[in-house]
This record gives sequence, C-alpha cells and structure tokens, in this order.
Amino acid sequence: MTVERPIRATVLGTGSWGTTFAAVLADAGCEVTLWGRRAEVVDQISTEHRNDAYLPGHDLPVEIAATTDARAALAGADVVAIAVPAQDARSVLEPLRDVFPAHAVAVSLMKGIELSTDRRMSEVIVEALAIPESRVAVVSGPNLAHEIVERQPTATVVASVNDESAHLVARASSSSYFRPYTNADVVGVELCGAVKNVIALAVGIAQGTGYGQNTAATVITRGLVEITRLGLALGAKAETFAGLAGMGDLVATCSSPLSRNHSLGVRIGQGMALDEALQLTRGTAEGVKSCRSVLELARSTGVEMPITQAVVAVLYGGLPVHEMAQLLLNRPHRAEGI
Repeated sequence: MTVERPIRATVLGTGSWGTTFAAVLADAGCEVTLWGRRAEVVDQISTEHRNDAYLPGHDLPVEIAATTDARAALAGADVVAIAVPAQDARSVLEPLRDVFPAHAVAVSLMKGIELSTDRRMSEVIVEALAIPESRVAVVSGPNLAHEIVERQPTATVVASVNDESAHLVARASSSSYFRPYTNADVVGVELCGAVKNVIALAVGIAQGTGYGQNTAATVITRGLVEITRLGLALGAKAETFAGLAGMGDLVATCSSPLSRNHSLGVRIGQGMALDEALQLTRGTAEGVKSCRSVLELARSTGVEMPITQAVVAVLYGGLPVHEMAQLLLNRPHRAEGI
C-alpha cells in the first residue's frame, strides 16, 4: 500500500492570522513551517510554542517549525500561504521569486487592494512571483483568528481558477473545526474580503459615534450591496456575495470586537485621531489603506460606493464623524436593490 506523505505547508507571516492558519494546517496533518521577520517572535514560536506578540494566551501546535530564513521555509513546500500586510505583499514576494517552489500553490490570506495599482492580492502574487493564476488560491470567510486558534468551529472559502489548486488547499486545511468550501469565483471572493473591512470601519465609526443596532444593520446591509455592485461590474458571480466569503465574513467583521477594522472604527467614532487609533490597534487594519484603492477601483469602473466614499472622507478628507450618517441618509431616494 502506498501511503501519501503529509502535505508540506509554509506560511509567510507571523501575525495573528498567519500564525493561526499555521495552526490550522498543523491540526489538519500538514508539515508546517512558519516564516517571519521578527526574530523574537520566531524564537518564541519555536521554543515556547506561543506567539504572545499577536496571539497572547494561546498555545500553538508543537509541530509548527519557525524560521527567519525564507529560503529554508520555502524548500519543498506544496502550499505556501501568504499572510503579510496587503500593502507589503509585492515587496516581500518579489525577492522570493527565484526560490519559490516550482509546483507550489500560493495561497493568499490577505484581504486588501494594492494602493499603487488597484490590484487584487491574487493579481499581486501572480506578478510578484511570476507564476500562473492556476497556481494561486484565495482563502476568505468568517475567520476571526482569536476564535479559530481556540478551535471554535468555522467555515471558509478556498477560491481558485484551478480546481486542483483549490482542492489541495482545502485538503491541507480541513479539520474537525475548520471546514473549507471550494469556489471558482476568485474575483468575488477577493472583493468580499477586501471591501468588508471598509464596511466594518463604517459600522465601527457609527457605533463609536453612539448609533445603535438599527444603524449598524443598515450599514451592513447596504455595504453588502456596495460589495456586490463592484463585484458584478468586475465579473464576479452574484451568489458569492450571499455566501461565506460575502455575507458570512461581513457579519463577523462588522459585529465582533475581535475585528481590528471594527475596533479601529469605534475609536475613530469616539473622536480619536487616525494615527492614535492605529497605534492602539493590535495588528493591521487593512481597511484603513484599502478604502482608498477600493474607491479608486469603483470610480474606474463607474460604480457608486457611498459608504466607502464616506469612510475615505472621514479618514482622509476631514469629514467630521457626526456628519457621516447624515451624508449617507441624504442621498437621493431610489428603489432598494443592487
């Protein structure tokens, strides 16, 4: 009988989501190596099986190896998950182009749009690593790291234009508490992941200002319309937005205090300056930078995104937070819908 060897998986990035996904892969039976730039974080993962910088109080699987040597981390990998800040992705990946394993699937765990190009993260990966899009997959869903590292049940979406790539990543990450579903709609899944962070900022700002659940529900619902509108204009499938990557992730990100984007938005709504709010937010709140590139993408495709526009106006245009809701409510009357 031939016994298949374990899938060899590498995770680039020792933040909360990268470390958590490494734990998911290890629990699914993969051989996992975690790469990071901060030696003290890597050393703690290797020796104490913890990452108190990003996941304080949580023990990690002892099977996870960690290193600051990217070449060593990538050697022999079948799956390479990328969990660095979206705006750093290109600069991190381009130097690894020549050592990236010849047949590995690159997996984007990132949820953002590149500022300088308006590219989705899968597009950045293809360009930076010079690999075909058939070797790229995207993971997105209601995946709050601090719940998953406690092995609370959740599901996610693995999207790729190539069925084999999607199924490999799904198999590598499937466990008793983490349930991946495959999807071919890469555009839709990525846009859901990027734009939901912007909507979560809007919900947080509204709640920090003092508005309640009616306002939150309104922003979430109309936010889903904005995401869907942009996705359809870019060729995504309508059903993606009602699924885990769409409504599922949107609800989790807009409702949970564990969401960095939501929490940062609350601080802004309470009157805190952006720089101060960023300093108090553990990890990267991708929506802060991606909101501008999302708005540019919308304008270039002729899509109206008033919530996104309002977030950009608050964060970068000097719009007072108390005027944000009124700005949205004063829009012309129209029938509800996409």
